[in-house]
Amino acid sequence: MAFDLPRHDWTRDDIRALYTAPLDTLVGQALAVKQVNWPDGALQKSQLLSIKTGGCAEDCGYCSQSAHFDTGVTAEKLMPLDEVVAAAKRAKAGGADRFCMGAGWRSLKDRDVPKVAAMISAVKAEGLETCVTLGMLEDGQAEALKEAGLDYYNHNLDTSPEYYGSVVTTRTYDDRLDTLSKAREAGVKLCVGGILGMGEGREDRIGLIHELSKLTPHPESVPINMLVPIEGTPLGDSPPISVTEMARAIATCRIVFPKSWVRLSAGREGMSEGEQALLLLAGANSIFVGDRLLTTDNPGEDRDGALLEAVGFQTAGHEEMEKGPHREKQTLIDAR
Repeated sequence: MAFDLPRHDWTRDDIRALYTAPLDTLVGQALAVKQVNWPDGALQKSQLLSIKTGGCAEDCGYCSQSAHFDTGVTAEKLMPLDEVVAAAKRAKAGGADRFCMGAGWRSLKDRDVPKVAAMISAVKAEGLETCVTLGMLEDGQAEALKEAGLDYYNHNLDTSPEYYGSVVTTRTYDDRLDTLSKAREAGVKLCVGGILGMGEGREDRIGLIHELSKLTPHPESVPINMLVPIEGTPLGDSPPISVTEMARAIATCRIVFPKSWVRLSAGREGMSEGEQALLLLAGANSIFVGDRLLTTDNPGEDRDGALLEAVGFQTAGHEEMEKGPHREKQTLIDAR
C-alpha cells in the first residue's frame, strides 16, 4: 500500500475490512500512514466560537441550538465584530492555530454575508487559519467568504445516508453534499466529518467514512465527534459509545485520508487522559481547545497541558505540520 497517496477507489467492503481489523493491526497501520505524512509528536490546536447561538430552524436530533427542542439555549443575535476579534486573540494567545466560527443557522442569508466576511478577514489578520460553519450555502456566498480569506468550510455529513433520516428531517443528505460542492467550487477547503454515538450501528460509521471517501478531492479536514448528549433533544438519552470505537473510526480515517487533518473534536470532556492518548495514537493530529465548543463543555487549558505533557506532543502550526515528517528528528531517534 502506498501510504502517502490518497485513494479514490475505496469500496465499502474495503473500509469495513479496515474498521473491523484487530485493534493493534488497525492502529499500527494508521500510525504507519501518519508517520509517512505528518510529523511525529505534533498536533494543531483549534478553537471554536459560537458567533450566533440558538434559534436554528433545523431539527438535528443532537443539537442544543434547534428551535424544535427545549434545551435551555436562548436564541441570540450575531456577535459584534470586536467581540469575535477579542476571542480570536485570546485563542491565539492560548496556542490555537485555527479559529472556527459557528452560527446556529439553517442557511447563510445574503444580508449576513458582509458581517461574516468582516469577521473572517479580521481573524485572518491575526495570523490564524479560518473556518466557518454557517449551514447551507446559496450561489455566490462561498466565493464572497473565500475572497474575505476563508480557509475551511465545515459542513458535516453526520452519519451514513441510511441512518441520516433518523437524525435530521429538515434537510437531506443531498442538501449537505450540495453545500460542500459550492464551497469546493469556490476554492474553499472542506472540513467534513461526523458524530459517533447517535444510536447508529457500526455499519453506519463505516458508511459515513465511505461517503467521505467518495468526495473528490478528499476533505482536507475530517472531524470525528463523540456525541455529547443534550437534555431536551431526541438523542439526549443515547447510550455512550466506547472510546475504542472512536479509535477505530479515527484510525480508519487516518488510513483512508492520509493527507487530511483528522480532528479529535467533541466529547473529550468526558474522556480520561489515557482515552484521549489512545485517540491521538490512532491518528488524530488536531484537537479543539478552550473551555467551550459551541454550547458544550471542553477540557480547559490545564487538562490539555497535562495531556500533551503525558504523550510528549508539542503544539505546531498548520504550515509546519503540512510540510510532513521531520526527517532529521526521526533519524536521530532511530539512531539511538
